[in-house]
Amino acid sequence: MKWIGISGSWRKTNKQVERDVRCEVDKILKVGNGIVSGGALNVDFFATDEVMKLNPKCDKIKIFLPATLILYKKHYMQRAREGVITANQAEILIKQLKELKRKKANLVIENVCRKSVDEDGYYQRDTEVIKHSDELIAFHVNKSAGTQDTIEKAKQKGIPVKVFRYTIK
Repeated sequence: MKWIGISGSWRKTNKQVERDVRCEVDKILKVGNGIVSGGALNVDFFATDEVMKLNPKCDKIKIFLPATLILYKKHYMQRAREGVITANQAEILIKQLKELKRKKANLVIENVCRKSVDEDGYYQRDTEVIKHSDELIAFHVNKSAGTQDTIEKAKQKGIPVKVFRYTIK
């Protein structure tokens, strides 16, 4: 079994990105492989949701968080209060991660060393995703720096990289 890293934008998405993510995850699961993701909104959320629908045992998914789930929840709720995301987005993401953790605690790998959720933590999380991946599929929206960093890390590791590129206003 191969583990395929999934990376992409949490800020911007559209129906095409969602369809592409779900289609790629479906292909991954159909050949018996699993996904590795970062537990964020949009691309990560779509990928995780698709695995949960198609693989109810959830034995084909690993989620790496940039901090503990408790800190991650606080961070997302704060971002909702700041208007960066909606409260609904924060709530559905945390609900999804809690459900995965409830099914099997080791599906959600928390970074217990981090005391806050920040840019450095996100980049560390992306490094962990690549470290545990045999390939990467990236959904690169508006040339985002985080997804580009993950692509570069995968190339440095020497694993196959497939990139879907989008421009969204």
